[in-house]
Amino acid sequence: MMKLLRVGAKGQEKPAILDDAGRYRDLSGVISDLTPKTVSCETLDKIKALDPSGLPELDPGLRTGAVVADTPNFHCVGLNYARHADETGMPRPSEPVLFSKATSALAGPDDDIMIPKGSVKTDWEVELGVIIGREASHVPEDHALDYIAGYTVINDVSERQFQLEQGGQWVKGKSAPGFGPTGPWLVTPDEIPDPQNLRLWLKINDEIQQDSNTDDMIFPVATIISYMSRYMTLRVGDIIATGTPEGVGLGQNPQRYLKSGDIVTLGIEGLGEQRQKFVSA
Repeated sequence: MMKLLRVGAKGQEKPAILDDAGRYRDLSGVISDLTPKTVSCETLDKIKALDPSGLPELDPGLRTGAVVADTPNFHCVGLNYARHADETGMPRPSEPVLFSKATSALAGPDDDIMIPKGSVKTDWEVELGVIIGREASHVPEDHALDYIAGYTVINDVSERQFQLEQGGQWVKGKSAPGFGPTGPWLVTPDEIPDPQNLRLWLKINDEIQQDSNTDDMIFPVATIISYMSRYMTLRVGDIIATGTPEGVGLGQNPQRYLKSGDIVTLGIEGLGEQRQKFVSA
């Protein structure tokens, strides 16, 4: 059982592990960083064998960075919660809806997020994130969870006008700088025995907006990994955002979107919490 994270100034993060008392322990003498080279299931098994109490302690006040550096791909699944599909007025999909976020959108879980120039519909989406730990191609569903290095929290921040009203694909409404905060932790699968029974929630200025459970997913995590691996090779370090529950701004009546000064907090049971301040461009 293990929680890993990256701490330090942007571009200068160190890999760390939480010990049993919740202290940050420096892993940089063991691995250089949490990257596709070091988040493989095999490497993580070796780290699990360490005694964290023998590692140097780090300042708990350090900034937390994006959960994995140099992520090869940032995959996403849309309309994957039944009640969320209903609130958008779109039909529940018969197959997973796949799209991507630019990896340049990745950010730390508590970093400020800039509302893009020209944005009038910046929205929020708490999501269960999956980090791939083994290269996956044509994976059977009953073995799909064996390909997971860990789970994390994601806010799939979305600009709805860019995404839905200006033509083209969703990626341009999903990929502004900072629109992909991940973390705080990579939590290994042995801490999450059932990814389909996790509470996830999001608040704006302490007002609850999303409060649901991953049991409302149309396509569970194992199905998503197996399905995606039919059409592409999933690489070690890839991140998959598995969809958001109901309660996004797009689905409210009247619709509600983020404005400068808003504080968004979100979390998932067993995976930690994020906090972001949204600021004007």
